[in-house]
Amino acid sequence: MRVTCVRPIRVAGALAAALLLLAADPGLAQEALALTPEYGHFPLIGARGAIWIAAQVHLMFAAFVLGVPMFAVVVEAVGIFGGDRRYDRLAKEFTRLLLIAYSATAIWGAALVFALATLYPRFWAYLTAIFAPSMWIYAGLFFLESFTLYLYYYGWERWKEGIAKKMHWGLGILLNVWGTIVMFIANSWLTFMMSPPAQVTADTAPQTVRLWSAIANATWMPINIHRIIANVVFGGAIVGAYAAYRFLAARTDEERAHYDWMGYIGNFIAIGALIVLPFAGYYLGREIYEFNQQMGITMMGGFMSWLWIIQAFLIGILFLTGNYYLWVGMGRIPGAERFTPYIKWLLIVLVIGTIVWATPHTMIASRREIAAMGGTHHPFLGVLGVMSAKNTAVNFMILTTFLSFLLYRRANKRPVIGWARTGTLVQGAAFALAAGIVLFYGIYGYFVSAIVRIGFSVYQVLAVLACILVVITLDVVMLRGATSRGAIRWGQMPERSQYALFILAVTFTWLMGLMGFARSGIRQHWHVFEVIRDTSPQAFTPALGPAATMISVCVLIFFGLVAVIFWLGGLAEKPIVIPAAAGTAVDLGPAATAGD
Repeated sequence: MRVTCVRPIRVAGALAAALLLLAADPGLAQEALALTPEYGHFPLIGARGAIWIAAQVHLMFAAFVLGVPMFAVVVEAVGIFGGDRRYDRLAKEFTRLLLIAYSATAIWGAALVFALATLYPRFWAYLTAIFAPSMWIYAGLFFLESFTLYLYYYGWERWKEGIAKKMHWGLGILLNVWGTIVMFIANSWLTFMMSPPAQVTADTAPQTVRLWSAIANATWMPINIHRIIANVVFGGAIVGAYAAYRFLAARTDEERAHYDWMGYIGNFIAIGALIVLPFAGYYLGREIYEFNQQMGITMMGGFMSWLWIIQAFLIGILFLTGNYYLWVGMGRIPGAERFTPYIKWLLIVLVIGTIVWATPHTMIASRREIAAMGGTHHPFLGVLGVMSAKNTAVNFMILTTFLSFLLYRRANKRPVIGWARTGTLVQGAAFALAAGIVLFYGIYGYFVSAIVRIGFSVYQVLAVLACILVVITLDVVMLRGATSRGAIRWGQMPERSQYALFILAVTFTWLMGLMGFARSGIRQHWHVFEVIRDTSPQAFTPALGPAATMISVCVLIFFGLVAVIFWLGGLAEKPIVIPAAAGTAVDLGPAATAGD
């Protein structure tokens, strides 16, 4: 008992002494770091396991509390400028989920800081010496963010009319500004570990490193972009899971209708952002390759290559589940039956795309199987294992998912403009042209060198994004003033549709943990790549099996806490359901011409 109590005190004392020396005299930096113990001890799971759990669960909560305010503000704006109170109430219910989640984020963040200070004291002292000013700014902004959140939520009913309502919306925008800056600062610390500036070497004293050069490192902005989009996907998925939970627990048709609509909005946000997330991922991967080719090869080759096969299956599940929810949802929309024959073709494209995306380039095979194949590459499947095939597959899956959204949106609409048929033909031509460009460069990639082939993905991405932009612009114009084929029957969804929302939330959470392992794992035995070496007994990249187990533990901890948050959210106040006038039934969904 004496050893376990005294050692953390000694470690913390040595760390404090080191930081005081660093602040007092930069010339003593190296000596102070040398006096600081390198590593602490954590029982059972070890120091790395403790850091892994604390960092991963903190990141999951942080992604939730950064993603939800983004679309809460957008939904509130729809309610303000569209004059529909349902959206305003929905935005408030989104925000209500943040109150407890913010506390959980802060608790896990504090646990992470304490773990770093006691288990990796020398490394933490090194980072603090470089990033100390940004850490003070981070703490101050987190306080402002928390204060803004509570003012935003608890002022909802007081500031709900006229100019006061727009000022309240401004608080929501400010909340997002604080959160985004906080995320950017934290991202600079982790990306510095992965891609330190070229002038920083093992012999560089930390006090001599310029703060801005450390912040604006090679992978900082790519990760910022990737995480902004990923946070929106993650927040939408968790909100969708909350709505599914409340839908299944609902006791009245009004509650069920409300949470059905809420689940649709959450799924729409999650899948809509997921469509563009792979593009941000490619951008990040490209920057990693440009920073250090060895790091890029480690990421995509060797034992980590199978990590991307797992990723492909998980993303395939996300696309299939998100589309399935939309297809089931068409059952409550009058007029959607005319699109039912097309669903099987959309499903075929998604299944084939998932199979191609998940096909490995090099097969795990015995000596006899390798001899029978004539090498490690299968004569047929090896063709599908290269990036030309995978880029083509994922872009077709994105186009297919976007088409599902388009069919859902138009299901109960009847355009009244004279050129509606022509507009529909133009939309079809845009889909065909984008698909043709994607297929052309996918095939052409087999006849050029690898360096040229990599550039083809840019053309495929631009074609898909241009198609989405053209089609959605035309659709908004075409459906202006459209008549309704019938009101959407909100709440009339089978229970299996709500389980699909649970699958989306769990799969994306697990995927986020997997990608975090990939980002950290490519540093291998370095705390800061090629600057500070990891000399602990755990200075190795764990295999996929132990890594998957640890990720699963983090996911279980996160969802266990999220379940408590959902339960507390139900106790906080009664479900937000807008009462009907004069005792009549209320349509809790968007107006028929609002563009579902």
